Amino acid sequence: MSESDTTMAIRQRVYTADDVWRLEQQPRHPAEKYYLIDGELSIKMAPSEIHGDACTRLTAQLFIFVEEHQLGRVTVEVGYHPPGDRRTLLLPDIAFISRARSSQSPLATYVPYMPDLAIEIISPSQSLAQARRKAEVYLRHGTTLVWLLDPLARSAEVWRRGGGGTLRSESIASEGALSGGDILPGFRLPLRLIFIQ
Repeated sequence: MSESDTTMAIRQRVYTADDVWRLEQQPRHPAEKYYLIDGELSIKMAPSEIHGDACTRLTAQLFIFVEEHQLGRVTVEVGYHPPGDRRTLLLPDIAFISRARSSQSPLATYVPYMPDLAIEIISPSQSLAQARRKAEVYLRHGTTLVWLLDPLARSAEVWRRGGGGTLRSESIASEGALSGGDILPGFRLPLRLIFIQ
């Protein structure tokens, strides 16, 4: 089967989290990371240095805050799928799960529920529209707060559920700050501490 035939087969088939798990466990697997939205398989591209730098800075600040206040668990590139829906599997760059919702110890599989906070750092290979689609999927499946960070524009979007199931977004410019709201009370991080160039 040619490469174009393989790509076509991937697009035509409906995948599940179990399929992705089997793909990633293969001995000769090329170390690609995958995510699913409604059974559609996509490859998560390797991040750029600017992406990795922003991810490291934000993870460090978030981890220290969560540990100091014993709020829960912070993860990096861990697979999450909604309960009862194995056709959706997302890998947020960074995520937070409250202590009340997290398991006693980390799982050896994908997490079978969505995080309280999902953070996606937009890479050059990803469009803002793709990142916004992920934000909608997170919120539709139980995530309360989503941060989309754009290192090149040095800005962010904050997504949350509104009344009546609507989704609301707020743009934050480079001089603004991220706030944890009800999910992480007291957490505030200026974007200038994440986007250092």
